[in-house]
Amino acid sequence: MKNIIISPSLMCADLLRLGDEIKAFEKAGADYHHIDVMDGEFVPNIQIGTATVQAVRRVAGIPLDIHLMIKSPEDKLGYFGIAKGDAVSVHYESTRRPEEALTCIRKLGASALLAVNPETPVSVCERFAGLLDGILIMTVHPGHAGQKLIPETLDKISEAKALLCRFGKPGGIVEVDGNVSYENAAIMKKEGANMLVCGSSSIFDGEYGYAEAIKILKGIKYEK
Repeated sequence: MKNIIISPSLMCADLLRLGDEIKAFEKAGADYHHIDVMDGEFVPNIQIGTATVQAVRRVAGIPLDIHLMIKSPEDKLGYFGIAKGDAVSVHYESTRRPEEALTCIRKLGASALLAVNPETPVSVCERFAGLLDGILIMTVHPGHAGQKLIPETLDKISEAKALLCRFGKPGGIVEVDGNVSYENAAIMKKEGANMLVCGSSSIFDGEYGYAEAIKILKGIKYEK
């Protein structure tokens, strides 16, 4: 089985040293830089604007994993300089035109993911399966770091994997975001996740350096 794809969450990084942090993640073996874009409308928080995304792009040596927690993302995709190789997630709950958003992301050369909140069933993704490169499962409510995992969301990981397989996409991205601790990561991988957004529960908890944390998360061989 392939190692997990690791996407450190930049909202948990030291923003005063963001350039150095980005280089440190890449040296440590990260696969993507996860960028949470929040508008204060779809979610009750404001985080990482377009200028910061563009600044990250200038120094990043690996693709961006752009998580758009914003209302009507299809109207704003041009703000972020989306590039070939990126992964871009839009929320099912944030738009009346998900087809338009997903189509635009794919035309820009990025992988298009549909994100679903804890209360939203994975089945809503079926209608858009032909446009999907993956599904992002939220295991916490979007908007803030440091939340506890909602146990009922774990079953949705295997459901997302099964849905992608059913529509001929066995290699599709099953991304998980929310309380991705070392212990929870092992469960998520077993359920079918192949991409993890890692923040304050693992990479940034201070127990290990970035390289060792990423090594553990990729292999999920964790012992206290």
